[in-house]
Amino acid sequence: MKDDINKLLNGKCRVVSKKEGALNLSQVEQLRGLTPEWQFCANDNVLTRVFHFENYAETIAFVNAVATIAEAQDHHPELLVTHNRCKVCYKTHTVNGVTINDFICAAQIDVPHK
Repeated sequence: MKDDINKLLNGKCRVVSKKEGALNLSQVEQLRGLTPEWQFCANDNVLTRVFHFENYAETIAFVNAVATIAEAQDHHPELLVTHNRCKVCYKTHTVNGVTINDFICAAQIDVPHK
């Protein structure tokens, strides 16, 4: 299991073709075991997590940290930002579903927030 999480933490997002498609439910659930704070909504085919903070400055610092990961991976989430929380939503739009790229980014976001 530790090797699996290290593959996510050290992973690099890649282009996923429509032919490859999204992960199936079994694959999603296996990877969710490595990122248990994240929720998968099958109806929307999206991986989400809500982060809570003490104030707006902390929230924006988190948003900036997520942006750094997103730029490094060239894989960008949808963010919903309020005063003291940020909802992060990952979906690979080319396949209209969740791929390994979404879990790579989720795991990398989780590192400082465990």
